[in-house]
Amino acid sequence: MTKTALITGASRGLGAALAEALASTHHVIAVGRTTGALEELDDRIQAKGGAATLAPMDVTNADAMAVLCRGIHDRWGSLDLWLHCAIHAAPLAPADHIDAKDMAKSVAGNVTATSTLITYVAPLLGQTGQAVFFDDPREGHKFFGAYAATKSAQIVLARAWAAETANIGPKISILTPDPMPTATRARFFPGEPREGLSDIHTQAAAVLAQL
Repeated sequence: MTKTALITGASRGLGAALAEALASTHHVIAVGRTTGALEELDDRIQAKGGAATLAPMDVTNADAMAVLCRGIHDRWGSLDLWLHCAIHAAPLAPADHIDAKDMAKSVAGNVTATSTLITYVAPLLGQTGQAVFFDDPREGHKFFGAYAATKSAQIVLARAWAAETANIGPKISILTPDPMPTATRARFFPGEPREGLSDIHTQAAAVLAQL
């Protein structure tokens, strides 16, 4: 029976690299907002002999996530793996100048969507599946207020779920990849030399080796 892997935030960066790496062993359900990037990912997966289901959806749309998870249940019955790579990176700003819309988007994308997805995905994972979250600690770093606060809240949710399921499953992992030359990092550190950063495919392999 083919294993299944749901990757939220799969269109680019680490999510896309994980999708490519998993395609040889799993049927990948790739969720992302950018249809073109998902189609390019699908081309790369097919070129390697893998298969993917593309879901051009916004994780902040709870109704869309409900439809997605219902579709996964109806087609495969369960999930073996969920990798949550979706993140909203608000522009850097002093704490007293954070734009209200940027904060609202950060809460919706990084906190509310994560909570909603945990609720919907948990039954699909059952006791034997595994979920993976990715930490990026920025607490106390100047200008990172909106991102750091909501990213930290996301990880707090994941840690609570991990503690609650430690003895009954599913297994919840929280990993911290090395810095990578992603679009998110480029927004935070424009002009940073890319040669000093870790390749996304190297990090994807390291993540999967830890599972």
